[in-house]
Amino acid sequence: MLEIKSGRFNWLDNDSIAAGIFLAPALILLSIFLLGPIAYLFYLSFTAGSFTRSGVHLIGLNNYLRLLISPDFWQVIGNTVYFTIGTVIPSLIIPLGLAVLLNRSFALRGFLRTAYFIPSITSLVAVGLGWRWLFQTDGPVNNLLMFIGLNPIPWLSSTIWAMPVLILLSIWKQLGFNMVVFIAGLQTIPTNRYEAAELDGAEPWQQFWHITLPGLRPTLIFATITTAIFTLRSFEQVYVITSGGPLNSTNLLVYYIYDQAFAQFDFGYAAAAATVLMAIALILVYLQLKVWGEDG
Repeated sequence: MLEIKSGRFNWLDNDSIAAGIFLAPALILLSIFLLGPIAYLFYLSFTAGSFTRSGVHLIGLNNYLRLLISPDFWQVIGNTVYFTIGTVIPSLIIPLGLAVLLNRSFALRGFLRTAYFIPSITSLVAVGLGWRWLFQTDGPVNNLLMFIGLNPIPWLSSTIWAMPVLILLSIWKQLGFNMVVFIAGLQTIPTNRYEAAELDGAEPWQQFWHITLPGLRPTLIFATITTAIFTLRSFEQVYVITSGGPLNSTNLLVYYIYDQAFAQFDFGYAAAAATVLMAIALILVYLQLKVWGEDG
């Protein structure tokens, strides 16, 4: 531990030196692979040009001003908000209900836990290709609709229906991971609380509201943050299924950054958009910790 002498920390005691030696490799790797790229991204957001002989040059806040006046950027922000809200809320409610059900003892519990978790470990690119086949104009989903007497829906070519397809895929992908997280959280709640509640005549819904949810508070914080981050960084499903279309209606912020950087070769503008994305993620994490955290 650090010693305090004359009101100051003594950084040269043996424990401090040992801690510094053990932390140094991790701090070096953190600086190289995380802090360094973030700093370089922030620098690029103030530049224009390309990585050719002409090089890049500083242009100040022009890239950020372009973002503010770009209709496409604000449409992408709206798409991302819609996609995030539509994905995060069901990705918490449905796994929580499944976790409560699968936390009880019955014959197929192990099989069902495995079945629900499989989507979380499958390749999102492979799943996206399968999803595109399912929802194509003459795909199995429309064939089923026609079989039951309904008109087929142009899922992937409609500005109304294309985004719900991506949201449904993202919920399906995240469901198993959150379910396992909630099951782990449920098993940390002492069973004697439920026994006492039953003796007092509490109904199952009252037990869930007054025992389960408060006991899952740290787990809910973790699941909310990880799901929000997973949703904000969504790229593969857009790239594989819709490529941002139709009419830019499914273009999310990460895909927009990719398109600006590697299709338009506007690296400075893409870096500014990526900086905005990082700021949004940090703000969301801060607000969630502030509202749901121990001191919130």
